[in-house]
Order: sequence, then C-alpha cells, then structure tokens
Amino acid sequence: MGGSHNRVKGSAIVREVSTNFEDAISNHFGTRVPDYQQAQGAHSSYIAALRAHGTEVEVLPELRGYPDCCFVEDAAVVLDKTAVILAPGHPSRSGEVESVAAHLAETMGTIRLEGNGTVDGGDIVFLDDTFVIGRSSRTDALGAESLSRIIKSFDYNVEILKVPDSTLHLTTVCSSPREGTIVYSEGDMDASSLDEYADELIAVPPQESYAANTLGYPNDRVIIPSGFPETRKLLLDAGFSITTVDMDPIMQADGSLTCLSVFTG
Repeated sequence: MGGSHNRVKGSAIVREVSTNFEDAISNHFGTRVPDYQQAQGAHSSYIAALRAHGTEVEVLPELRGYPDCCFVEDAAVVLDKTAVILAPGHPSRSGEVESVAAHLAETMGTIRLEGNGTVDGGDIVFLDDTFVIGRSSRTDALGAESLSRIIKSFDYNVEILKVPDSTLHLTTVCSSPREGTIVYSEGDMDASSLDEYADELIAVPPQESYAANTLGYPNDRVIIPSGFPETRKLLLDAGFSITTVDMDPIMQADGSLTCLSVFTG
C-alpha cells in the first residue's frame, strides 16, 4: 500500500533479498523451492521499474536470519508522513518490524498498534479516500480494529473486509491502480463485495489471479507481473500503459509486487 490519491509514489524503501530466501514461507503460489539468485535478479528489475516511474528508492540491507525480510510491506504503512508500525501475523516475521520502525523513525513520526492484535501490511488497500483492511489468516479482528482507529484519526474512511480463505492477503487478490478502479481476482473475490468502492471493476481470470496485484502510477501507468497475457490485454483495453516485471522468483515465496515496498511519500 502506498502513494496518494493520484497514485504518486515519490519515495519508497525496499530491502535486499535474504541469502536464505529458500526458507521463506511458501503456501500459496510456490511450485518450487525459492531461489536466492533468481529472486535477487527479479528484485533488481523491480527496483529499476520503480525508479523508471519516478520513485526514489532506498535499499536497506538484508536481515540475516529472516528469509522473508524483503517483504517490507508487512511491517508498516505510511499515513501523511506518519508511519504506523504493524504487527505481522506469522511468528517468524515479528523480528523484522523493529529494523523497519527504526529506519522510518529517522525521517517521520511513528505510531504503534494498541493491544495484542496482528496486522500484515499486505492486508491494506487504499481506495482514494478509504482504507480497506482485510481480515485474513495474518490480520485478526483486534489488529484490524486497532489499525482502523488510527486511520480514522487521520480523517480517512475505513472498511474491514473478510479475505477469502483461498488467498494470503487482500492485496494478493485486489489492487487499485487508478482512482475509481479496482483490479481483482474473480476466482477469489466476489464482485458484489467490491462494487461499492469503485466505478470500474476489472476481473482477472482465475488462472491469472496473481496478476490482480498491481502498482498504479499517475497518468494510467501501471506495473504488473509478466507472463499474464489475459490480464495485460484487459488493462490495455482499459487504457493503461503497462510495464511488466518478471516476478516468478518472488512468487515462489508468495510475494507480489506490492509486498516489496513501503511507499513513504
């Protein structure tokens, strides 16, 4: 999640892929053991794509012993130059948070969730003036309510939506690359649960569900994973200018485009 109403993503932090990436959690998309060298190449291409779209990218070093550490999205969400420090729902991820929090605290204020709830940043989707928080296996009711209170204090609307059991995060099957538009996986999400949030719904076919996770930029520019021709055609027909990145090595650890960044401005 990140950027502003017009999808400007002026700056971001990312983290280098862990050298023990082969131990990353993989329960959904992976078909083989995650490979560090391949993932490192995909990560470099991802950074290049962000920079080509005008994002100033700061690359943090890997966290040794944390194979999922490149998925920084789960550690924090930035609201109007204030970082909300989250509480990832998988026990192996909790040690990643403090490093991200300390780094963000160097340039902005930080707020912590109250209570013992859990929230993964991958369960947060920004829709113009509303934050949708997904209830998932990683984000529980206590965490969603705590985050909701914080977001409302910044005068944004908040909705809480149940994430289907078929997927990991809300962002895995739902994204908003431009104002008034939602791209979603029709094999995982019911359009009726989304139509109140957008004027335009673009349904990604079930066999390409991974491509529902997109990164939108101003002027109808969008980054999508390569290798999903039907989704590419749908977005071209909808007027988007498309850049693709080979995300297959990242996908083997259940990671998507949005997982790899915290957009800070």
